[in-house]
Amino acid sequence: MGLQQFEQRLERLVEGVFARAFRGVLQPVEIGRRLTREMDLQRAVIVSGVLVPNNFEVLISKADYERFGSFVDVLATELAEAAKQHAEDENYVFLGPVEVSVGWSEELSKSTFVVTSDFVEGDPPPPSWLLLPDGSRIAIEDEPITIGRLPECAITLNDHNVSRRHAQVFRDGDAIIIADLDSTNGTKLNGQSVTQVRLNDGDVIMVGTTRIYFEAGQQDN
Repeated sequence: MGLQQFEQRLERLVEGVFARAFRGVLQPVEIGRRLTREMDLQRAVIVSGVLVPNNFEVLISKADYERFGSFVDVLATELAEAAKQHAEDENYVFLGPVEVSVGWSEELSKSTFVVTSDFVEGDPPPPSWLLLPDGSRIAIEDEPITIGRLPECAITLNDHNVSRRHAQVFRDGDAIIIADLDSTNGTKLNGQSVTQVRLNDGDVIMVGTTRIYFEAGQQDN
């Protein structure tokens, strides 16, 4: 499915010119198939799922590279999208953002190509925070933050309207999630009852009678 979408997007982007230019010679979908197969071959099982490469180098012949011309950047972008779609279809995870470069080698003959891959860790996400009524700030890191009345909760609230383990805030990839833990009085976000939802900068979490503000980390420009 991902490769079909890959072909269709390329054809739409160049209005068929790309396909006509490469009729009978190297086809972009061949590279797409090799790239996704490289992901399958290099996959590794880790605690958080099945890890696959996220950094790819595609080398083609000089003749094919010149034939691609201005479409090289389009091809690299679409190959990255095909890799992301394949990962989604197969429930793979990446260490960092997907990047694909397309270059040429004099050692390669026309219509031949090489795909190499690597695992490249991305920059850690900027810290996000929970702002408590007393002015303190709790950084949201890898470990989930449990909110409740129990002393062992990361945020302990002396509020009889709060359950012992009321709600939990945790990371899910780049997203920060708030989840109600089957509390008696429920969890509200910006005045609306929620079960599990992604947080956005400035959101107000209400547990019992306690307001907690969410502050999203900002990437440096």
